[in-house]
Amino acid sequence: AQAILVHGLERGNVCEGQRRLRLAAMAVGKNKRLTKGGKKGSKKKASDPFLKKEWYDIKAPSVFSVRNCGKTLCTRTQGTKIASEQLKGRVLEVNLADLNNDDDQAFRKVKLCIEEVQGRNCLTDFHAMSLTRDKLYSLVRKWHTMISAHVDVKTTDGYVVRLFVIAFTERRPDQVSTNCYAQSAQIRKIRKKMMEIMTKEAGTVQLRELVKKLIPESIGKEITKQTRGIFPLKDVMIRKVKIIKKPKFDITKLMELHGDGDGDAGVAMLRPEAEEAQNTLTAEVKAAPMEEDE
Repeated sequence: AQAILVHGLERGNVCEGQRRLRLAAMAVGKNKRLTKGGKKGSKKKASDPFLKKEWYDIKAPSVFSVRNCGKTLCTRTQGTKIASEQLKGRVLEVNLADLNNDDDQAFRKVKLCIEEVQGRNCLTDFHAMSLTRDKLYSLVRKWHTMISAHVDVKTTDGYVVRLFVIAFTERRPDQVSTNCYAQSAQIRKIRKKMMEIMTKEAGTVQLRELVKKLIPESIGKEITKQTRGIFPLKDVMIRKVKIIKKPKFDITKLMELHGDGDGDAGVAMLRPEAEEAQNTLTAEVKAAPMEEDE
């Protein structure tokens, strides 16, 4: 305060020094942070967010051999935020090698979408499929022509699916030339044939049957066989599958998809049925042959 007053006197203005002094005193009185050292009320204690979360099991469709394919986290139901509603629509990416217990299928990734939650189980449906990046890049070679095509197909159960296919030209056994480029007219014919085969194979089956065709690459083999007369191809693969449009959700169809291979088939009874526990129909059936013999 003295320094402010002296500063005002040096400038030859007593009123200026007194005004600065009043402002400094007022600032100290008004600013609560200078006197109390913080805001009103204590800071909220930070808690671990994982204490509010629960684990849910992911159930894959019966198309795949491994049904329990993983777990996912979700915040517990609190007020209007319901846990099952937060889980529905969640997309999960799983390797096909884990779903089928086959390491030879490790170059494919499958996306599953959670459609229904029952207890701690999340029932999923097929959402998409794609090749891994390292597999896709390993197929590309110089001196070859890469041919790709895509088509939108509607399955018999109402799903609109977009299929992407990729293929590469192959050298003939007795070929002398180093390259095996296809002409643009041949590429157009091959692409047209690809689209026809994909439309035929996917448009006449349900989605679950289409997934069964995609796993062993039966569509790629069919394309290779039918385009042999135009130009020999190799490494013909369905590069990517995407679901563009879904029909109205039906819980009965989802339960059919998850009905087989539930793992709870039951066991045979080790002891025979007691005589007093047998019903009257069983007794009559056994008594009928004995009456005929008499």
